[in-house]
Amino acid sequence: MLFYSFFKTLVGQPVTVELKNDLAITGVLVSVDQFLNIKLDNIKVVDEERYPHMLAVKNCFIRGSVVRYVQLPAPSVDTALLQDAARRERQQPAAARR
Repeated sequence: MLFYSFFKTLVGQPVTVELKNDLAITGVLVSVDQFLNIKLDNIKVVDEERYPHMLAVKNCFIRGSVVRYVQLPAPSVDTALLQDAARRERQQPAAARR
């Protein structure tokens, strides 16, 4: 749940999502769900020459299982907050995490 909670704080921020098929898409994060499915608006493909058919697409829904990486803008990442949340999650009893 840590990543889900973190990504919810990034709604409205520009992100780049790299998929397992090497397609990289940059866009504004609209929503994310508990399966880390991602919805992006105002998308642009990083390598337009390789994927010219994607030029007409303006928004997309990306299934969480096909995501390799999500690149975030550096100012949006609060590492102290993430470390604290990870520490608290680790300290919870195993039964409470399920």
